[in-house]
Amino acid sequence: MKKLIAAIILASITITGLLVGCDKNNLSNIKEYKKSETLDFNFNVEPETFKIEIESNGVRELASKPLANMEVSDLKNTGDSISWNYKQKDINVEIQKKDNYLDVNIKSTKKEENEFTWPKVNGEGYLLPLNQGKYIPSDDELWKEYLKENEIKGLEGLSMQFFAVNQKDYSLVYVIENPFNNDISFNTEENIELNFKHKYPSINEKREYGFRIYVTPKNPVDVAKTYKGYLVENGEFKTLEEKAKNNKKIERLYGAPHAYFWDTCVISEGNIKWNTLIGNFPKDLSAWIQELLKSKVEDGEEIAEAFNDINNLNYVDKYTKNRIIKGLSSVLQLEEFHNSKIFNDIDNQSKSLIDKGLENLNPVELIDLNKRLLKSKLGNSVDSIEEWANENTIDILDDIKASGLDNMWIGLDDWREGFRKPEFIKKANEMGYLIGTYDSYHSIHRPGEEQWITAAFSDKTLFEDATVTKKDGSKIEGFKGVGRKLNPTLAMPSVKERVNGILNTGLQFNSWFLDTDGTGEVFDDYSPNHITTEEQDIQARIKRMEYFQEEHKMVVGTEGGNDFANKTIAFAHGIETPSFSWMDKDMSKNKDSKYYVGRYYASYGGVPEMFSKQIPLKEIYKKLFIDTNYTIPLYKLVYNDSVITTHWWGWGTLKFQDYIQDRMLYEILYNVPPLYHLDRVEWEKHKDEIVEHSKVWSKFSKKAINKEMTDFKILSKDKLVQMTSYGNDLKVIANFSGKKITVEGENIEAKSLIIIEGNNKTIYTP
Repeated sequence: MKKLIAAIILASITITGLLVGCDKNNLSNIKEYKKSETLDFNFNVEPETFKIEIESNGVRELASKPLANMEVSDLKNTGDSISWNYKQKDINVEIQKKDNYLDVNIKSTKKEENEFTWPKVNGEGYLLPLNQGKYIPSDDELWKEYLKENEIKGLEGLSMQFFAVNQKDYSLVYVIENPFNNDISFNTEENIELNFKHKYPSINEKREYGFRIYVTPKNPVDVAKTYKGYLVENGEFKTLEEKAKNNKKIERLYGAPHAYFWDTCVISEGNIKWNTLIGNFPKDLSAWIQELLKSKVEDGEEIAEAFNDINNLNYVDKYTKNRIIKGLSSVLQLEEFHNSKIFNDIDNQSKSLIDKGLENLNPVELIDLNKRLLKSKLGNSVDSIEEWANENTIDILDDIKASGLDNMWIGLDDWREGFRKPEFIKKANEMGYLIGTYDSYHSIHRPGEEQWITAAFSDKTLFEDATVTKKDGSKIEGFKGVGRKLNPTLAMPSVKERVNGILNTGLQFNSWFLDTDGTGEVFDDYSPNHITTEEQDIQARIKRMEYFQEEHKMVVGTEGGNDFANKTIAFAHGIETPSFSWMDKDMSKNKDSKYYVGRYYASYGGVPEMFSKQIPLKEIYKKLFIDTNYTIPLYKLVYNDSVITTHWWGWGTLKFQDYIQDRMLYEILYNVPPLYHLDRVEWEKHKDEIVEHSKVWSKFSKKAINKEMTDFKILSKDKLVQMTSYGNDLKVIANFSGKKITVEGENIEAKSLIIIEGNNKTIYTP
């Protein structure tokens, strides 16, 4: 009986296909990718404990440690498969050797909530797709401490749906076949042990999960390429070239740095002739503006005082100028600004707009009217309104283009910036740049209590009728604990209403950035009237991204970029450097700390401190999230020619003052667009380093962007010298160390890299 329970199935498979698991006869329409090397193996399973051993090249390793003994029933062994039941746990297990992998399927026969933990894995180290990818030695004390406190939600925490374990002589790669309702925890009492738990929600009819387990050589390339082969085999991979066939504007991303532009002002400091305005600001206009500020604008009381000062000063200091600009820009966006008693000498265009009815004007028309009304009172004290958009936006675009940066992705944190400066959107299009706005449908606030614009919806029923309910009947809170989470399966009418309302103003956005839709932060919704599984949640988010791509021909990007979105999105922010300041009080709350990231505020209406303030980085976060000693390009090895990835917007290229040079090297080594936050102040401060770095990166990236990352190697014991390859003839060797090195016949200075393309070589020191 023991021999029957400890069933052994032996199998031998030789790879002959180009792609893992692909039929060689069906490859005519599939791009040829670098094939992975997978190893022949046998396996041994012990059903009582669900222990699985893998044997390859005479070396035996555990694919899962034994669980506690369980009673086994209905054991069936057909020679190429084995199955059994755990009756007390309502679990069925089926294992089969297929081609070059082991297929493991675990079903629940229970209709109510159920869960099961398998596998339990340990080894020398883990290759985990945490953001770009990490190699974590199992005895690493830093990671032991971090993982002990941080459980990973499978779909959200893993950028791709696999993990791998390095054993003594080979790696075991676990491809997760059901990405939903999974949690990964770690036992770190001794060396790191990974425990994979699947939950079977009662609302989900799909009652199974499982893995393909492959055996590969011990290197990130074969691990990642094995997963890529799985995606291609299942039709779950799409290249940028294929995406660009449907939207040629995607090609504008090639070699394009990413930059958020910031200007909340309708009129700029340079548009006002201050010497003329001092002492001559119309009193009736001043009184009207102050009344509006106090009654209609948040924190308007303090700003209003500046309009008392302007007629009583001989000199207007910077602080007063900033308040005047902020006050004017605030009231110029109000429907109430028009007052026929004050604005009684207006041009024909203003009359035409007024005749349409203020309530019928779209936001662009309203601001245009208000600019004209203000100009009618201030006369030659201000520039012509056609120039009001130039100083902080169009002038910078002109300078960027003149500096040789032909491609750029430009982001706005709020579409209302486009209402204030439609000329800027138009100019970016004319220059061949991509320009898009941030948008989000993740959180919804109680009607009348909205704290930010993306959480406000005209359909006031959504807050009660379309938000996510937990199993216990309570509502899931929104971002930062405010409001609730909106169920994406019920949001599409509001999505279309918002987007069409923005685009019907005539704004020429050609890109759209969707917050959180690519992060995998999804939910089971137990609301009786709209029960929704995690899978239905994610499918609704994909349909939302497809709506922007297909209906509006937008170049779509998202925060996160986890791989379920790969066929829809063209770019993603956050894969390379994720958000982590929330973990540390010095970074997030202690305003006196040198590590404090800065306020989400700029006194002059430009880049907020959070993005412009340069800070040092604590050693623990450098090691966990940036250090090339741990980072490996798992995501790039799979998706370099499919999704363009860069940093989370809070961690621009210049943010960490003690790590700027290393990040620039990384951006070329890994083909990662530099990310900046720009206004006039930041552009003038950093122009030289932005242009110098972007030119080198852009020239390289245009060659690498549609190539597969084909190789990655660590070339020094300290891991500070690394190499990546793209296609067959493009290679980068980066020296992150503080000393000159000679490697592969190349001399590379400290903090420098060499780009090799055939016989052409480019040395670059940021």
